[in-house]
Amino acid sequence: MRKKTITGAFLCIAAALTVFSSCSESKSAQEHKKDVFAMDTYMSLKVYGENGKEALDAAEKEIQRLEGLFSVTDGKSDVSRINLQGSAQVSEDTAELITAALGYCKETDVALDITVYPLLKEWGFTAGEYHIPDDAVIDGLLSSVGYDGVTVSDSTVTVRKGGAVDLGAVAKGYTGDRICSLLKEKGIASALLNLGGNVQAVGKKPDGSPWRVGIEHPRDAGRVVCTLSVEDKAVVTSGDYERYFIGEDGRRYCHIIDPETGRPADSGLISVTVIGASGVECDALSTALFVMGRERAESFLQTHGNIDAVLIDRDMKIYMTEGAVACAEMSGEYENTVIKRQ
Repeated sequence: MRKKTITGAFLCIAAALTVFSSCSESKSAQEHKKDVFAMDTYMSLKVYGENGKEALDAAEKEIQRLEGLFSVTDGKSDVSRINLQGSAQVSEDTAELITAALGYCKETDVALDITVYPLLKEWGFTAGEYHIPDDAVIDGLLSSVGYDGVTVSDSTVTVRKGGAVDLGAVAKGYTGDRICSLLKEKGIASALLNLGGNVQAVGKKPDGSPWRVGIEHPRDAGRVVCTLSVEDKAVVTSGDYERYFIGEDGRRYCHIIDPETGRPADSGLISVTVIGASGVECDALSTALFVMGRERAESFLQTHGNIDAVLIDRDMKIYMTEGAVACAEMSGEYENTVIKRQ
């Protein structure tokens, strides 16, 4: 689902974020951990509190429930029924998420589009059978792409003929939001979720310090470009290094499809991290800003003060909103340019 990204089959991706912790955390409160494999990725849940085990068990059940609704490959899911039938009555969660996703499609001027699944399949990103489609095939598939062909009426979702919905760009963010709310209802005041690269924090660490999340170098796995200190925030990264292939022409083709061209995005950006209070918003916008490219992304960020972002281009130049700068510790070898708000 991720990451970050518009993925069709909820494929496992490499983590673009690194979470730093210290042994002192467990001294402040009882620590409970659970690893979950869901949405075709590994998830790591860590909570603190006496009823942590009960909370984690409930979180796992919720993750599995939502996966059963949003999966594009499970024939019984809401999404699959929409795509197979063209119209289907769905759960409240699915209707809510699709409605929110359509809003982000409009807000980003279609840099995000939840109907690019046919193109993802054609490029081979859903099954790992990569190839470069003919231009005529891409143009033909583009005729069925367009978020304006999706309607939500009460609990019924309808797509245009030949169209298909894929919630991979928003599902893990939505799931993270739901799990954070559930944990708080269970009395958990300190937790960290890593949903296959989507990181969401509940409160602070038990010792009162912020959580530290590192942004990985997009061309050198294991190296960190900068470390963000966050609390009650989501941190989501999309990049061209999570899943890609090198074509016979020697070019890199990533899994993030540009809805305008029907081809893998080639915007000049190679990594985009979005920081904000809403996991689903950060999920959606990390993909959209990646597709936009630096100049358009900067213009968007200048008028959307509720989120912060870190943009990295192919020359390893780093551009950060002022809020991101305020919570970031740069690795010694990297500098940043500040994106100023209007």
